Amino acid sequence: MPTASPLFTPTVIAGHAVPHRVVMAPMTRCRSTQPGDVPNALNARYYAQRASAALIVTEATQISPQGKGYSFTPGIHSDAQVAGWRLVTDAVHAAGGRIFLQLWHVGRMSHPDFHHGELPVAPSAVPFDGQVWKADPQTGIGAMVACPTPRALERDEIRGIVDDFRRAARRALDAGFDGVEIHGANGYLLDQFLRTTSNTRTDEYGGSRDKRLRFLREVVDAVAGEIGAARTAIRLAPFLTARGMACPDILPTLLEAATYLQARGIAYLHLVEADWDDAPPFTETFRQDIRARFSRPIIVAGKYDRARAEWVIGNGYADLVAFGRAFIANPDLPRRLADGLPLASFDGNTLFGGDARGYSDYPAAA
Repeated sequence: MPTASPLFTPTVIAGHAVPHRVVMAPMTRCRSTQPGDVPNALNARYYAQRASAALIVTEATQISPQGKGYSFTPGIHSDAQVAGWRLVTDAVHAAGGRIFLQLWHVGRMSHPDFHHGELPVAPSAVPFDGQVWKADPQTGIGAMVACPTPRALERDEIRGIVDDFRRAARRALDAGFDGVEIHGANGYLLDQFLRTTSNTRTDEYGGSRDKRLRFLREVVDAVAGEIGAARTAIRLAPFLTARGMACPDILPTLLEAATYLQARGIAYLHLVEADWDDAPPFTETFRQDIRARFSRPIIVAGKYDRARAEWVIGNGYADLVAFGRAFIANPDLPRRLADGLPLASFDGNTLFGGDARGYSDYPAAA
């Protein structure tokens, strides 16, 4: 009898028994209704089509107007947005799925056009090389534009953002989500606080490793205190170097974070691996080190195929694997992976913005 694939064995994630370990990764698709950044019926159809995932993690969702950095991305800070997301969660649950909302504050990864001409905010006013997708609101046609040097946050403003995360988590549950994933990766605000290259503060939020971890701990404590640790997760990016984020102290910093997150009892830790061609490797030593500190569920993401997913789960380095772009053109991805069916490729021209084309019109396998 053939050995069962570790990718297709049951497990438990965030209190939910799931039949396999294929997660849908968060992917920005820029299709919310304007004005207002409101989720809609098209979004509901897109996510419901992919409800066979062990868990869906939504596209990153701004916790406040200040947290916005890309055109047409959804929010979770207005009543209309909560109602729009309710369409999504109802559709996913009706299809038998489970869904977490990813909570997002982009920090310096933004543009003044999203903030009435004001500069984006960050831990420190450090120039960096980064771009965001900005569209003409009339035509919907967009392009990548450079981010300016941000404005440094005042201490009282930082505390206000922590409260924005708390309120967003409560609104997510009001919208029917099973939990939330805090976006602490990819060079966005939490990540900016963690790294010496983007955080040059000398107060209680900067300097030593413990101080740079303070914002992460405060956000996790606020969210978990509001909705429970079992419904709270976080995404981190240990080996990210793009966007001015090459920090020599990041790996020890994230290992300390893992120790805290284990003690806090969060639902899972989501580790995103840099996936560009010359990205630094995600070392096996670091996988071992972080597993030694975090025994709760770990999700990994980053150019995984079935064989590599089976390797990382089989070695105990992760419990589930998140697939991103493969889920775009393959709404029934778990079945295709399990049965060895061909994978369709997606149209990169329809990744950001637009309508159903390249979004909800990819068919399931016959």
